[in-house]
Amino acid sequence: MGRTTVVLADDHPIVREGVRALFADQDDLAIVGETGDGLKVSELVERVKPDVLVLDLTLPNLSGLEVLRQVTRRFPRTRIVILSMHAADAYVLEAMRSGAAAYVVKDAIGTELIAAIREVRAGRRYLSAPLSERAIEVYLEQGRPASLDPFDTLTTREREVLRLAAGGRTSGQIATQLSISPRTAETHRANLMHKLGLHSQTDLVRYAMRRGLLPESATPSGGPARA
Repeated sequence: MGRTTVVLADDHPIVREGVRALFADQDDLAIVGETGDGLKVSELVERVKPDVLVLDLTLPNLSGLEVLRQVTRRFPRTRIVILSMHAADAYVLEAMRSGAAAYVVKDAIGTELIAAIREVRAGRRYLSAPLSERAIEVYLEQGRPASLDPFDTLTTREREVLRLAAGGRTSGQIATQLSISPRTAETHRANLMHKLGLHSQTDLVRYAMRRGLLPESATPSGGPARA
C-alpha cells in the first residue's frame, strides 16, 4: 500500500508537535501538511491530497464539524480521523454521521492514533477504547438525533462576536475590536444566530446571560441597533 500521507489539523502547536514525535518512528506514516486554522484545512487537503486527515473538532474560524463535512463532500478519497478532547456519544455520533471514519480521544495512548490511521487506510472504522462500537452502531441504525450543544458548533471567532454583540457592541465596533471588517463581523453574527436558533438582539442577550457570558445585571431589552 506504500506510505500513508497525513494532514494534521489542530490549533494547539503542542498537540501537533506530539503527533509529529509519535510519527517519527513510523516508516509507513508521513505528515505532509498541518494547520491550526479551520478555514485553511480544505485548501491544504486539496493541495497535498493526503490519504488521511487527522482533525480536531475545535478549530478557530471554522469548526471541525464544518471542516469534516466540507472535506467529506469535496475529497471523498481522504479518510478522516477525529482527534478530540470530547468523548461524549453526541460528539462521536455527529462526527460519524458527518463522514468521519475514526474517532480518537486525546487522552488515549498515542498508539491508538496510529492504529486508527492504519485502520481507516485499510477501509475500516476505528473508535477509541472508551467508546462503544456497538452502541454507536445502534444509534446510527436507529437514526437518533445527537444531543450536541449548538454552542459547541460555534467557532472561536463566533463566540467572541456573540459575547461582544450581547454586550451591546455594533458590528462596526466589533470589527474594530477584533481587527476584522464590519461585513465579516456581520457574517459571524448571522452565522452564530442561525446555529443557536436566535432571532433578535433580545434572544441573543438572554442566551448569553444563560451561558454566563454576561453579568446578571445586563438587561435583555433596549440594546443598541445593529450596524
